[in-house]
Amino acid sequence: MSINATLFVQAIVFLILVLFTTKFVWPPIAKALDERAQKIAEGLAAADRAKSELAAANQRVEQELAQTRSETTQRLADAERRAQAIIEEAKARATAEGEKIVAAARAEAEQQSARAREALRDEVATLAVKGAEQILRKEVNAGVHADLLNRLKTEL
Repeated sequence: MSINATLFVQAIVFLILVLFTTKFVWPPIAKALDERAQKIAEGLAAADRAKSELAAANQRVEQELAQTRSETTQRLADAERRAQAIIEEAKARATAEGEKIVAAARAEAEQQSARAREALRDEVATLAVKGAEQILRKEVNAGVHADLLNRLKTEL
């Protein structure tokens, strides 16, 4: 066999191998590579979507935390205002109660003073009668001179 025929036969076998490979072997490999590339692209797109969703979720969480902090601050301020109002109300009630107690004590003191004055007047009238009795050295009839004693009480 000649070298030309061997080269020619090898070229034909190589062409058959190339045709067989392009017809039967290459399409499944290319299809597998394309599917793999598509899966990788879908995975990257899913990762990008997940990142954006995570960023959006983090933003919503931050907004909700800020809103919660704001509400908490507002509630604390409201509670403090209510506490101050309750304290002021209690002070007002205590002041009013104190004023009532002072007024009652003054009224009681005035009543006791009036009673003491009345008792003092009675005692002075009795002492005046005794003094007059001793001056006159005779007994004074209290029933007869009641009008005189009453006038003496009012003058004192």
